[in-house]
Amino acid sequence: MATADQLKSLIRSHFADDRERFATIALQLAAHEAKQGHSTIAHEIRALVDKAKSAPVRVVHFNRELDDLIISAEPKERLADLIVSDEMRNRIKRILREYRQQDKLKKHGLGNRRKALLAGPPGTGKTMTAAVLAGELHLPLHTILMDKLVTKFMGETSAKLRQIFDVIRERRGVYLFDEFDAIGAERGRDNDVGEMRRVLNSFLQFIEQDKSDSLIVAATNNPRILDQALFRRFDDVLYYHLPTGDEIRQLMENRLGRFRGKKLSLKTAVKEAETLSHAEITQGCDDAIKEAILADRETVTATLLKRMLRERRLAYGKEQR
Repeated sequence: MATADQLKSLIRSHFADDRERFATIALQLAAHEAKQGHSTIAHEIRALVDKAKSAPVRVVHFNRELDDLIISAEPKERLADLIVSDEMRNRIKRILREYRQQDKLKKHGLGNRRKALLAGPPGTGKTMTAAVLAGELHLPLHTILMDKLVTKFMGETSAKLRQIFDVIRERRGVYLFDEFDAIGAERGRDNDVGEMRRVLNSFLQFIEQDKSDSLIVAATNNPRILDQALFRRFDDVLYYHLPTGDEIRQLMENRLGRFRGKKLSLKTAVKEAETLSHAEITQGCDDAIKEAILADRETVTATLLKRMLRERRLAYGKEQR
């Protein structure tokens, strides 16, 4: 028989629309029943959880004004798809673990990590990290379009920000503020204007007051220009870098998949890709795969892969190390 605490937690997670926590508690119930020798009911509970997890996430729609500001998606990405250092992977795992076990932390007066700032060069995995968090936790990913958020009319941007944080509180999900430096630039910079200072002050106020169950992720390519007051508002700051040689190799192996022949050596291709980002390497591999398909070949050759990567490097004006 389920304990009173488990039943209460199950009910709370249901009305909070917390699918991940609900599934975790249900599996705990299944384990409890199995220990009591009730194998049939334990198996049925696990089957119900597995079926629910495989069902697609229902993406909500906002009012007409916010629908123009927010793009919603149902990410399928998982942590295994993300090629990052072991240290970075462990820090992302910590965010996931704290979210899944937030009830345990709350019993001790502590909160889980919910606000993360991701910083680093373009194409190094920041946006994908947000998708991975959403995918792993079976939450919708809502991306705020910063170019549409910022307007020329005084007070309008701050008003839109308030609406977005109202939604963050009301509808649980992962909310991504991409290209965050559009509103997060340091106050007092030479190109600063009074309206943007007010917008930044509004964001600082909203994010500090936010006590929702949603995850808030901000991503920037230019952390040096961010206002220092922002860093204190985030629970975690993750810095991304261009991939190392081992990460380049792993990325190529994953992307090429069945198109990588048994005799294909990646040593020279890795060297060719040394100055490219994760996204650029992925695009180079995709280019090579498409060339192979159109040439009616079943695998990618080393020469073809190097040529596609070289084209990417030259297109972005990147010199080799």
